[in-house]
Amino acid sequence: MLELRDVVKHYRTGTEVVPAVDGVSLTIEPGEVVALYGPSGSGKTTLLLLAAGMTEPDAGDVLFNGRSVGALSERDGTRFRRSELGFILQQFHLIPCMPAIDNAALKLVAEGSGRRAARKEAARWLERVGLDGRRDHPPEQLSTGERQRVAIARALANRPRLILADEPTGSLDTSRAQEVLALLADISHGEGVGVLLVTHDPEAAGFADRVHTLRDGKLANVDPRAAGTRAVRAIGDAG
Repeated sequence: MLELRDVVKHYRTGTEVVPAVDGVSLTIEPGEVVALYGPSGSGKTTLLLLAAGMTEPDAGDVLFNGRSVGALSERDGTRFRRSELGFILQQFHLIPCMPAIDNAALKLVAEGSGRRAARKEAARWLERVGLDGRRDHPPEQLSTGERQRVAIARALANRPRLILADEPTGSLDTSRAQEVLALLADISHGEGVGVLLVTHDPEAAGFADRVHTLRDGKLANVDPRAAGTRAVRAIGDAG
């Protein structure tokens, strides 16, 4: 589904060149949860932006179903991100004063769904993330964790084929985080959706089918049989 081939992305700060992503190759199959585990500044978020076609690699290529994301026109790139991808970001980007159900329905409306049908589908996802009783509340009346769950419902409402999740549980308590991660794994395995999960949380990585560590822009493989909390903790101990 998603393939990164020897992808390189450098940033320049003054006279210094920082290798945010340095020759990364990675494949994500349908129905697979892949976790990228590493400290802040290791290049995880840059890798997500490259996967989404929101920034161009300096070298290498990113392919979705065999098609180069970088070769897409601006219009096709926007359509690709809107219809094929589900983003769960650290910043929620909810619209103030708009009820949770309408915030969750935004992508569906943008894709042409009628407001009633979009709200109906959004309500299903709000229920799945535990916000059925808060659907009419705007962001200003929601806790940080509740706003995160609205953003997650919005990302999943259009049933994307690939979910890109950047620290999706960073604002959630332990119980809610476990529920959200279990939901992502269930959607991935049950509906054949690929998930790329960026995290520095060992518990979050424990829900992945495969775990990689990213340090200084370079990717290291972890034995998939050892994927999970123990493997991630071992990486941290070794680092």
